[in-house]
Amino acid sequence: MDRLVYTAYAAGWAVLKHLPEPAARGLFDRLADSAWRRRGKRVLQLEANLLRVCPDADEARLRELSRAGMRSYMRYWQESFRLPVWGRGRVLRDVRVDGFEHVQQALESGRGVVAALPHMGNWDLAGAWVATRGYPFTTVAERLEPERLFDRFVAFRESLGMEVLALTGGSVNVVGTLARRLRAGKLVCLVGDRDLSEAGIEVSFFGEATRMPAGPAALCQRTGAALLPVSLWYEGRTMRGRVHPEVVVPAEGDRVEKTRAMTQAMAGVWEAAIREHPEDWHMLQRFWLADLPVRETVEAGAVRVGGTGRPAVREPAVRPVAEAAGEPAAEASGA
Repeated sequence: MDRLVYTAYAAGWAVLKHLPEPAARGLFDRLADSAWRRRGKRVLQLEANLLRVCPDADEARLRELSRAGMRSYMRYWQESFRLPVWGRGRVLRDVRVDGFEHVQQALESGRGVVAALPHMGNWDLAGAWVATRGYPFTTVAERLEPERLFDRFVAFRESLGMEVLALTGGSVNVVGTLARRLRAGKLVCLVGDRDLSEAGIEVSFFGEATRMPAGPAALCQRTGAALLPVSLWYEGRTMRGRVHPEVVVPAEGDRVEKTRAMTQAMAGVWEAAIREHPEDWHMLQRFWLADLPVRETVEAGAVRVGGTGRPAVREPAVRPVAEAAGEPAAEASGA
């Protein structure tokens, strides 16, 4: 199976980047529509998630949103496979970002920056745009099997100008390295809307409880870096982005209380952005606590008990948090 997965992804990189642009777009739209019509578990979960975002949507509207969502998700893969042949001019032309001055001002003042984003749009393309503008950055990726597929994803992202740290299995202390980069006034980019570690911060998101990684807020407290939420969405052939104003460290409270408040504030920014562009939020997995399987887990101070699927949480540990989207890809991770 590992060999088949690697072969499929290798073929994607080798073949798709040489297809004419309209043919590649058409192929991935057809793949998206085929998956949407089959109504497999990921499409059904996408619709369940979208119903939280758009609770007033009727069945027809929900199906319209889920089809657009699958096309947006497959567009991410189509663009990522073809990014190696995009030149600097194409990246700068097809990506428009508002609010990037927040990043520039913080870095120019000597502060580090944690740019935290949800699973919206194409975070690889956004990373390429940032690096093309002359701002190299560090990110974290989940180590996945097969190993050579992970290595290929890392090599691809490094070719775009990213420093990629493996979350597990490496010789590098991930949190320590991120902290050093931030103290040196560098940029760190983390995907931070989904936590599977059971050590994340519980937040309210579209009126229901979920957990998000503590890492972005905790790193900023530890290093004095600026926490800047980012949102991404598609607008025709252009990918749009927005760097939102800094989420500041509260003046009151202990470390855990401050981390919780900052993570909730970040979730609020993403909630508003996803409400505006629900089809570009690529969340095809169970996300809210009410949807998670019932099991008993004791890990890093978090306890999952009982039959409700909701956790009884002691004070959460503020430590590295693995983020995995359940897809065969080395995704950037909340740390």
